[in-house]
Amino acid sequence: MRKALAAVTLLLLTACSPSSSYVKGEVVSCESISQDKTFTGGVTMDCLDRTDGAQLGALRGPMVVNVWGSWCGPCKEEMPILRSFYAKAKGKVALIGVDVEEATFDDGRRFVERNGIVWPNLYDPDGRSRKYFGLGVPVTWFIAADGSVAGKKIGVLKNEIELITLTNKYLGVRL
Repeated sequence: MRKALAAVTLLLLTACSPSSSYVKGEVVSCESISQDKTFTGGVTMDCLDRTDGAQLGALRGPMVVNVWGSWCGPCKEEMPILRSFYAKAKGKVALIGVDVEEATFDDGRRFVERNGIVWPNLYDPDGRSRKYFGLGVPVTWFIAADGSVAGKKIGVLKNEIELITLTNKYLGVRL
């Protein structure tokens, strides 16, 4: 009888608790970011893991670059889309993030860990990426193999199909 009562109590407690969409992320190295090492004169950014990052003009694709901030509600809404996309695109298209306009360095790191981000992220502590990406977040850029900007999506991604369609359109990569 005690076991049955305990089972019913446990069932009631878990059935009434809110579901969690928490997915553990990890601050990863930026070593995998494809870039032209001979490129000079670009905007240089560190990696969110505190190591050397990349020069924005030296990035080489096919690559999707998502610009975000931990304080940005729509940026958080995009993360499940980007996580699912990354699982499908890994090995075909690189995905990197650029964390901008944080109050503190650790705000970005916590956002990565709390939102299931497992791809490299550059860190912009002082707005220097504005020269390259402009103002506002979220924005998603599509970088071709030669480093040219093939396209961009200003504003929140609505769903994964939109991101896959834009990747195919701008980078010619089918997922």
